[in-house]
Amino acid sequence: MQRESSGFRIPGLRWWIAVLLLAATLISYIDRLTLSVLAPVICSNLHLTNLQYATVSVWFLLAYSLGQTIFGAFQDVFGTKQGLSIAMAVWSLAETAQAAVRGLPALCSLRFFLGLGEGGHWPAAIKGIAEWFPREERAFGIGIINTGATLGSALAPPLIVWLQVSFGWRSTFVVTGMLGFVWLAVWGIFYQIPARHRRLSTRELTWIQNNSSDPGKTTSAPAWRSLLRDRRVLGIVLARFLGDPVWWFFLVWLPLYLYRARGLSLKSIGLSAWIPFLLADAGALSGGWFSGWLIRRGWRPVRARGAAIAIATLLAPFGILIGAVRSESAAIALISIMLFAFQFWVNNVQTLPSDFFPNEAVASVSGLAGTGAGVGAMIFTFCTGWVVDRFGYSPVLICAGFLIPAATTSLVWFCRTPSTTGNRG
Repeated sequence: MQRESSGFRIPGLRWWIAVLLLAATLISYIDRLTLSVLAPVICSNLHLTNLQYATVSVWFLLAYSLGQTIFGAFQDVFGTKQGLSIAMAVWSLAETAQAAVRGLPALCSLRFFLGLGEGGHWPAAIKGIAEWFPREERAFGIGIINTGATLGSALAPPLIVWLQVSFGWRSTFVVTGMLGFVWLAVWGIFYQIPARHRRLSTRELTWIQNNSSDPGKTTSAPAWRSLLRDRRVLGIVLARFLGDPVWWFFLVWLPLYLYRARGLSLKSIGLSAWIPFLLADAGALSGGWFSGWLIRRGWRPVRARGAAIAIATLLAPFGILIGAVRSESAAIALISIMLFAFQFWVNNVQTLPSDFFPNEAVASVSGLAGTGAGVGAMIFTFCTGWVVDRFGYSPVLICAGFLIPAATTSLVWFCRTPSTTGNRG
């Protein structure tokens, strides 16, 4: 009762927290996609080959991979608020500084720091959802955050093309970089863990704690060595290693693919490249809703996530046909199906750490999984540059169509045997 009478409370505060994390995701995707959308212009101005462009992306992914593990451990020790604040400041500075690049070395360096900062986002976002949401709502909460990724990916092409046409590509980096500093001001004022948040009602706090996996329990952050001995951690990491290159392929290469392989102009890319990401948005929300719906009907959380993952796995291979169709609209439709499937899939895979492990381990496990995702994306991106220069996009598209089934197979293999630490799902 004291909480209720000590000041104004915000109804449904956990959903506002999710929206704030969604905004951080949206900004991160606009920032990372600025280079991808401007790739036809920048590659021409800086005289970059496909392989050199791939190298720039690899530096980003290398730092992004390292950043997820480093920030994940940091956030489990020092908290979500401080960890994400530092990460946002680092990547926003790097994004803004790209306006001054004159050559490949400077671009690679700044993309490295952009990736390092953005690596701190997902461990903090998943940990924040674990702190603020009961188990049955977590996949939908992560779906909301993933909506930021897909909205950012859909918004970036028309926004960045407009900024480039209106003000030039260098000014575009300044504008997109400033978005993060605006968000930081709001984050610093608004975010706190539920038990300390002055605007959280007693009723909502009780609902969160009573429906969490381990209410009131506090343990120390786990060591990476102990986590890596857990088969479930290995399964999640390997699944992200195999599956996430699908998403990164289209983030990095879609504008260049449409420009060089499909003959679209930069303005046409701005008008059409957002469509697959809008469908990915639907996949993120529906994937989270579907597994939550199954849990409310009595399914165990891990079984519900598995059912959603299986549905997405059946849809993903439609991407194999992308290179075979002649019309741009058919290619966009197949890319849309593939990205819908990926987001439906990854939304539930990302929720598994909070199903398997206590809150104090969620950011560490998510960080390790993110590192696996980044390493896989880094290898696939670099190989894509080499393959496209020699054979075109078709072999890469065919390979991408098999990655989600391979990732799901590895996830099932490693997670089917209960860990010695016990299965909480």
